Amino acid sequence: MAAPGENLKIDGDRLWDSLMEMAQIGPGVAGGNNRQTLTDEDAEGRALFQRWCEAAGCTMGVDRMGTMFARREGTDPDALPVYVGSHLDTQPTGGKYDGVLGVLGGLEILRSLNDLNIRTRHPIVVTNWTNEEGTRFAPAMMASGVFAGMHELDWAYAREDAEGKRFGDELARIGWNGTEEVGARPMHAFFELHIEQGPILEAEGKEIGVVTHGQGLWWLEIRLTGKDAHTGSTPMEMRLNAGLGMARITELVHCVALDHQPNAVGAVGQANVYPNSRNVIPGRAVFTIDIRSPELEKLTSMREAIETEAREIAAALGLGIEIEPVGHFDPVTFDPGCVAAVRAAAERLGYSHMDLVSGAGHDACWINRVAPTSMVMCPCVGGLSHNEAEEISRDWAAAGTNVLFHAVMETAEIVS
Repeated sequence: MAAPGENLKIDGDRLWDSLMEMAQIGPGVAGGNNRQTLTDEDAEGRALFQRWCEAAGCTMGVDRMGTMFARREGTDPDALPVYVGSHLDTQPTGGKYDGVLGVLGGLEILRSLNDLNIRTRHPIVVTNWTNEEGTRFAPAMMASGVFAGMHELDWAYAREDAEGKRFGDELARIGWNGTEEVGARPMHAFFELHIEQGPILEAEGKEIGVVTHGQGLWWLEIRLTGKDAHTGSTPMEMRLNAGLGMARITELVHCVALDHQPNAVGAVGQANVYPNSRNVIPGRAVFTIDIRSPELEKLTSMREAIETEAREIAAALGLGIEIEPVGHFDPVTFDPGCVAAVRAAAERLGYSHMDLVSGAGHDACWINRVAPTSMVMCPCVGGLSHNEAEEISRDWAAAGTNVLFHAVMETAEIVS
């Protein structure tokens, strides 16, 4: 059938107003958001999303991981749904758009279809995946990982935050533990809109990123054990300094990433020393290494080098060491048909665009294992994300959502 006309657009002002209203829930201290997963603020954001979806005529389903599915019916009861969405949870110092644009952009598609009195053969389902960020409960993309069969539900429920609170208990506490079995939803396709979280689109002057691949990653949690001791009275040669070991391994990660250029990155992002007192040599350090590459061979080589050399560093300093993988996915190749739908939508609408490899992990990376999947990206100012200063423009938000709108309409098949 013919592609939908280029005159069909979403309501960019309504989309922006929704983004700003959601941003009022869990405000940060510097203009962004702190709406971490399974907090009271997360529950409040979920409730607002549900009210909006029901006002748009959708039914809401919730699975046992708390993932939300807002369904707009199609005309064919036997047609598999087209899914679209992202996440509403944020980093502790997160921006207003990371994840949220993909969820509310999906909602705006449904609202616009209603406005235009357009029916589709396939149902359309807007999804809010639980715990995409992974900052409170590791790993990231946990609910979509359970959905795709990468994690067991009981394992996910047992994950603990820094205060020892269990995921399953917190999900029940905020009242969003649904009854639907996780992964029990067959999909015709899945599309995710997201800000780039990098500087490439803005630097290249492009409005749309057509995401063809996603980087693979490893998160490695390292626990170093030394001995707490007085910083003033313990001779240098007699110290078992876990903080020093962490510093040397941090530098190691940087060097290993440089040695694997191009297309490799690595850093230590989360780090804690204990007892964390000014005049006590740290006897314990716990930190997480994040390494990524779109090339599986490089990703594997980086992990092997880091684990081998980290053990050597610990041994030289007399430290105990434990290394536990707490997050992983292989590099992703998105579905050619879905990618082509995104590219065709950008061209039809006259937006400048380019192919991209996603530098960040997204729920689409797991869902790609169980359904044809692709992503749309829009620029963000300075490439800044996971920061309260994260910013996009109204025009970028509307452009990305318009491309998503057309890709979804084409895939869901408009009924005349």
